[in-house]
Amino acid sequence: MTTLIDGSKTDTKSDTETGTAPGAKPSAEPKPAERPAPYGQADGMAVASFVLGLVGTLVANVILGPCALVLGALALARHTTRRARAMLGMVLGAADLIILATLATADGSLSWTFGG
Repeated sequence: MTTLIDGSKTDTKSDTETGTAPGAKPSAEPKPAERPAPYGQADGMAVASFVLGLVGTLVANVILGPCALVLGALALARHTTRRARAMLGMVLGAADLIILATLATADGSLSWTFGG
């Protein structure tokens, strides 16, 4: 702190310490390191995992099952607010792979067969 001629006091921190121009007010926007994680992307991954796992139980389980597992794991790693949906997507993705293995051992195909 420095005392001026008129008796008022002023802050003497250097511009490099504060990161602002002289006399400028500090911005209210957080610095990049202080910004919260993008929960929107993680929530979207959780929903996509659930949808892909659900659709994968009916069609293309060889492709959609692993995709559901990966997206669910990524959503959980990014701290999604929809943990239950990400977990359910992973469970459905694992079920897709179990269905795939069952079909492959039962009749040698990788798809559903309806009818005779």
